[in-house]
Amino acid sequence: MSPWVAHLAGLQLSIACCWAFSCHKTWFSPDFSLPGDFLLAGLFPLHTDCLQVRRRPQVTLCDRPDSFNGHGYHLFQAMRFGIEEINNSTALLPNVTLGYELYDVCSESANFYATLNMLCLPGTYHIEIQENLSHYSPKVMAIIGPDNTNYAVTTAAMLSPFLVPLISYEASSMVLSSKWQYPSFLRTIPSDKYQVEIMVLLLQKFGWVWISLVGSYGDYGQGGVQALEDLATKRGICIAFKGIMSSSAQEGDKEMRSMMRHLALARTTVVVVFSGRQLARVFFKSVVLAKLTGKVWIASEAWAISTHITNVPGIQGIGTVLGVAIQQRLIPGLKEFEAAYARADKGAPRSCSKGSWCSTNQLCRECQTFTEYTMPELGAFSLSSAYNVYRAVYAAAHGLHQLLGCASGTCSRRQVYPWQLLEQIYKVNFLLHEDTVTFDDNGDLLSGYNIIAWDWIGPNWTFRVIGSFTWSPVRLDINKTNIQWHGKNNQVPTSVCTRDCVEGHHRLVMGFHHCCFECVPCEAGTFLNKSDLYRCQLCGKEEWAPEGSQTCFPRTVVVLTWQEPISWVLLAANTLLLLLLVGTAGLFAWHLDTPVVRSAGGRLCFLMLGSLAGGSCSVYGFFGEPTLPACLLRQALFSLGFAIFLSCLTVRSFQLIIIFKFSTKVPRFYRAWVQRHGAGLFVMISSMAQLLICLIWLVVWTPLPTREYQRFPQLVVLECTESNSLGFLLAFTYNGLLSVSAFACSYLGKDLPENYNEAKCVTFSQLLNFVSWITFFTVASVYQGKYLLVVNVLAFLTCLSSGFSGYFLPKCYVILFRPDLNNTEHFQASIQDYTRRCSPS
Repeated sequence: MSPWVAHLAGLQLSIACCWAFSCHKTWFSPDFSLPGDFLLAGLFPLHTDCLQVRRRPQVTLCDRPDSFNGHGYHLFQAMRFGIEEINNSTALLPNVTLGYELYDVCSESANFYATLNMLCLPGTYHIEIQENLSHYSPKVMAIIGPDNTNYAVTTAAMLSPFLVPLISYEASSMVLSSKWQYPSFLRTIPSDKYQVEIMVLLLQKFGWVWISLVGSYGDYGQGGVQALEDLATKRGICIAFKGIMSSSAQEGDKEMRSMMRHLALARTTVVVVFSGRQLARVFFKSVVLAKLTGKVWIASEAWAISTHITNVPGIQGIGTVLGVAIQQRLIPGLKEFEAAYARADKGAPRSCSKGSWCSTNQLCRECQTFTEYTMPELGAFSLSSAYNVYRAVYAAAHGLHQLLGCASGTCSRRQVYPWQLLEQIYKVNFLLHEDTVTFDDNGDLLSGYNIIAWDWIGPNWTFRVIGSFTWSPVRLDINKTNIQWHGKNNQVPTSVCTRDCVEGHHRLVMGFHHCCFECVPCEAGTFLNKSDLYRCQLCGKEEWAPEGSQTCFPRTVVVLTWQEPISWVLLAANTLLLLLLVGTAGLFAWHLDTPVVRSAGGRLCFLMLGSLAGGSCSVYGFFGEPTLPACLLRQALFSLGFAIFLSCLTVRSFQLIIIFKFSTKVPRFYRAWVQRHGAGLFVMISSMAQLLICLIWLVVWTPLPTREYQRFPQLVVLECTESNSLGFLLAFTYNGLLSVSAFACSYLGKDLPENYNEAKCVTFSQLLNFVSWITFFTVASVYQGKYLLVVNVLAFLTCLSSGFSGYFLPKCYVILFRPDLNNTEHFQASIQDYTRRCSPS
């Protein structure tokens, strides 16, 4: 139960009008009251707020002639018109009449007094607070009003224990949607929850992400500003400045000057003003005084189409004003009703005796009368609010219609309690001039909004509807061509702290607001996804991106294919070398017993040619996409084959040196070398050592096919993993040592007999071998691209070709073209000549 019950349980409150108004004699005006079977009450601001210091606990009188409020007058007449229209019809409440009591609520105290007066028992000025209020029947069944959130909160809280329906026509604060606090509150104006949603969508529509927020003191302004800040922040909009105007703010005072200064320093083009009409007027007077122009002002519905703001002197120069307004609906016949009322009451205003009453809650010093020509103008804002009053009256009437069972054609005349009517009002669903009226569980009415823009033609003001907002689904439509912007060439103003970054640059937040940032290019290998403008994202493994990219590109797969022209050249050269090796083997086999073949090593030559052929076959493993067999064999097979060839070459050169130079000097060593087959033993041990190295390499550091991503950002290199393994380095180092040994032995035999002397050719071939590998490693240290494999293959072919050319080509030449030199006599003559040159003279 509401805290009011806990506080007032068991008490009886007696309230007399004279307490509030010093016991003046009263006469009830027919304008403010009408008898009926069921009474509705109306709370309307017939006078503006009386902002004065209260020095005594008494009701503030709404009696200042200069404070008459034309807007409240139209609301007042709309309720009278609605009730008379219902009473004159037999469709809604046949054989039942509605009456009313209307109150002028120009102040908090007047609103409080009026609420207490409505809760009194019929015919009394007493309110009885009982433990069970379900059978309490105050003089009125429902209350229409009041016009703002502050008054509505007070009234709704007071009515909560009694569950008397309160249907407000202008109080839009989200606070009032809480049914726990205000169970009997409903409204015919949409909740600010929807208005806040529209404002944020409007800001997003134009890309305004750097804004200022100004609100008025009270539940409406402060609640709206807080809700707008929360939602805007979630949607990526930054609040550069937020200010709340106090209820006592005055144009040009210290508070308003400070606010104008902060607005200027905030550097925001867009300012949202969520304020009631009174403080909005104070605010814009201060804006004009501070010459704060050239901005876009976003208006809440409380002042968006109010002439109370548009008649501020100089306001037409402040910039562009866009606002949220309730969709305009007309009450058919209201203007004629008001005109008839004015005609019936025309003439000079009646003089009122001191202390007389002109209404049930207003003490007048001057009674107000209108002619048809002096009646307040029914403007757009008043039309909208008047329709909400009219709609509220009909909602209460439809609730009674259901409660009294009037669908049968006759309403039952039985005792009805306010809480029963409240139940039925929540269930109403009817069509009023093509407008569907129904309430949700919070007592809120779902209604559309218009987006309006102020238009100035000289001193004349009007507003133009530029868009609309609807629910189910949520949709904001704006015709941008209908907006006349204040800037040059009618360009849409921008309101950002930092302009958007160029493509491929992410935002680095500077300070507290994410809207203020520096633009930093995304690093290579990353890209900027538009879903996250503050962080560059890594490209996929198979993708790459240059610096400052907003997308990733597929990597190019790099492999030395069989179809490339350079591959054809290398394959042709290698195949030619294989054919030469096979041809040489055949030639040597045909001339196996000739001196040239025997001097070259005889059958050992076939091992040398076979090892070179094995190394040549390994070259084919470098072409096409690497496979496991290719990776296992291509480097290891070459290393082993070339090691066997170098071992044979080394031992052949070493053996010639022993025969010609050391056989007589170290006869024991020579005999042991010959008897124990030193040449064959060396070749076998040397080859087995390289074979062991290769096997360890293949087992421990197994070369595998791999996709290499690190070397080139835009390439995927298909290769084997042997190049960076210790096994590869050991095998290469061993071959290097054998090459040095072969070179040294060949060089030592440079003065041997001409027919046995391969020193020059072998020395040259080994130098070419060294140069090719030095070139390969130099290139590999500075270049790791697709054509590194080409360089590797060239190094292989150079080693194999130089070995074959340096050792076998001279002998092939003698066999084929100088058969006269391939005889025993010639070789013996060469030996004798070498002996003669070496003997002492």
